[in-house]
Amino acid sequence: MPDDTLRSRRWTQRSDPRSALRTAVVWEFLERFVAEQVERTGRDVLDVADVGGGTGGLAVPLAGLGHRVTVLDPSPDALAALQRRVVDAGVAGLVTARQGDAGSLAVVLGERSVDLVLGHGVLEHVDDPHAAAGDAFDAVRPGGLVSLLVPQRLGALVARALSGRFAEARELLDDPTGRSGDRDPLPRRFDETSVLELFADRDVRVRAVHGVRLFTDLLPGALVDGDPEAMEMLLDLERAAAHHPAHPALTAIAAQLHVVVERVS
Repeated sequence: MPDDTLRSRRWTQRSDPRSALRTAVVWEFLERFVAEQVERTGRDVLDVADVGGGTGGLAVPLAGLGHRVTVLDPSPDALAALQRRVVDAGVAGLVTARQGDAGSLAVVLGERSVDLVLGHGVLEHVDDPHAAAGDAFDAVRPGGLVSLLVPQRLGALVARALSGRFAEARELLDDPTGRSGDRDPLPRRFDETSVLELFADRDVRVRAVHGVRLFTDLLPGALVDGDPEAMEMLLDLERAAAHHPAHPALTAIAAQLHVVVERVS
């Protein structure tokens, strides 16, 4: 059985299939980049920092691959849940919980101290995204990677328009921070240009830019719930659309944008 099929089945058989559909593509990309980092460094165990990693949705699977992961999160409750989760998963020796905010990673762990920094679902909430991205860059070693996952403006616009929230969609179109009004729960949204601008003064190489959740968030759950074959097909479609070389415009209208940059020096 092909590796991609094994991987997709592993994720679609989780207790929350809809959640798996929303996270599987990102995990597959991360797993691939982690394997490349292992090959590049010649070390089987990488040092990973997960900023805003909360209860360990990425930290636990990465530790399950044998890597050392430090989770930095401001919430004591989330970190307590993380501690219980890593014990249940049998990876307690590989996951360290540290309380702190985005922007303090280089201070907490030291500069050039890790091989991979994850900042998923973080930049939309911080006061200064540029400073947070710079902090992630400072913490990673030369040749290391920074992986960012952010909500995307046009994806939110399409979702609101299709659900009949036309005034909010119109607001999103022009608002400089990508918000749909005062009641929007997110302080900001991004696109490819605005994310890459965060590293304009840093020596980085762009390794990947792809859209995530192009279709999943727009579909009624009844279309796939309880139907493993439909979930497999939707996941395969999401995977193909995320980085289709002939249709790069699809990336711009996905719900999320996943950007991976490499520190050059």
